[in-house]
Amino acid sequence: MTGATPPSLADTLARRPLVLDGGMSNQLEAAGHDLSDELWSARLLADRPEAVTAAHLAYFEAGADVAITASYQATFEGFARRGIGREEVAGLLGLSVGVAREAARRAGGGRRPLWVATSVGPYGAMLADGSEYRGRYGLTVAELERFHRPRLEVLAAAGPDVLALETVPDAVEAEALLRAVRGLGVPAWLSYTVSGDRTRAGQPLEEAFALAADADEVIAVGVNCCDPRDVDAAVATAARVTGRPVVVYPNSGESWDADARAWTGPATFTAERVAGWVRAGARLVGGCCRVGPAAVAEIAGVLRS
Repeated sequence: MTGATPPSLADTLARRPLVLDGGMSNQLEAAGHDLSDELWSARLLADRPEAVTAAHLAYFEAGADVAITASYQATFEGFARRGIGREEVAGLLGLSVGVAREAARRAGGGRRPLWVATSVGPYGAMLADGSEYRGRYGLTVAELERFHRPRLEVLAAAGPDVLALETVPDAVEAEALLRAVRGLGVPAWLSYTVSGDRTRAGQPLEEAFALAADADEVIAVGVNCCDPRDVDAAVATAARVTGRPVVVYPNSGESWDADARAWTGPATFTAERVAGWVRAGARLVGGCCRVGPAAVAEIAGVLRS
């Protein structure tokens, strides 16, 4: 199936839930790569793209149906600080989709359809100061739309199956992203990072999810990079408010210390939670930071049982 065009992601979600991959950064670190740079995993698109392919392949082999690209922190502005020009950055953004496709080709072998979701991280990810977990950047919807649109255009042109508008901390940024994806011809999912029943910026999730209810481009709405214990209520709210399939991929439950650039606290992610999320409306289920191939294999086992 990977040598030909797979069935659409939206059509497949109507028939069965799908397995997302896990954290790109932890898989690269497990392979011995240093991600202390402000560009995080995006740096390896320039320096070691084969390492990104290997990380995707590990998740496909663990049972993931969908790979999320290493473009979360890949922006024109972020690379410009390293002296990389716009034309080269555009090539790296396209490469993020290409290496994921290559991993799908190696893993699929024609046996099952595999999809590529291209990661579109929030404005705060470019700042690399932890503000993607706070939102409230002081920018207007129009300013955020102008920031996101050029990168979205390049990523859409690279031919992913879906645009993953992910780790969005603020309903203001969600509104900007929903404007920015219009007319690109590629479906999208919108995924907030949350704390309890609110976005990280403090907006009620019911209001935040409602922004996507009438967006034709959006095929799924949900949460990611949050505590697994916050997922249950979020799934139910997203399904009720939008009527769309729900996407969920929490982190391990540990907390990110932006100053120390390290994860702290206990892990609370368990695959046993997955069945409840699916019953509540989740159709795309995986993990984010600190959730690796072993956990993705457990998720696949739950969904396919």
